[in-house]
Amino acid sequence: MPDWKKLIEGKIALAKRGAKPSKANENARIPAGQKQVNNFPILDLGIKPEIALNSWSLRVYGLVEHDIKLDWAQFQAMPQITDISDFHCVTRWSQLDMDWQGVRVRDILALAKPLNSAYFATMHSYDGYTTNLPMEALLDDDVLLAHSVFGKALPREHGGPVRMIVPKRYAWKGAKWIKAIELHEHDKRGFWEVRGYHNEADPWLEQRFSDDE
Repeated sequence: MPDWKKLIEGKIALAKRGAKPSKANENARIPAGQKQVNNFPILDLGIKPEIALNSWSLRVYGLVEHDIKLDWAQFQAMPQITDISDFHCVTRWSQLDMDWQGVRVRDILALAKPLNSAYFATMHSYDGYTTNLPMEALLDDDVLLAHSVFGKALPREHGGPVRMIVPKRYAWKGAKWIKAIELHEHDKRGFWEVRGYHNEADPWLEQRFSDDE
């Protein structure tokens, strides 16, 4: 089992590295406090679940008209898109022009028909991870459940077979190995949010920690 205390302390230390306030980057696409990289660093909770495609599923439940559960074939049969976006990690690196393929989250939510009282969502992952977002954030054009990146199937270490991509937030809001989206009336903070990370996670506002809220 992972050393949770050491892992959490290490990631928070990475996120806090650097002077405050951060200086703006010369590249206007990179938020303050971030450094551009050309690789794709691997960060997780120390668990990388191995999920066969024939056993993967995605459930949408909670405040919905229809509790749905999609298997891999049903997920692949949905409208597929390619979206190029930038990826900003709270541990202070950014990778630009990442080429994702997958399904818009709003298309999946439409199948479940969220109730009018569904204002927030919790994303649940196969490794036990959770994170939260307001419903309005999930409805953007560029918010995907991605199964591929740069034209290849998403590797296990990066959240394959499916992870969420939320380009307008720090990357911890994009759950790896996603298995469910739960809709609520009231907000429920996830794994990192209850451990000191900012609830909103806007990289352009440097919303890294809850003490900035």
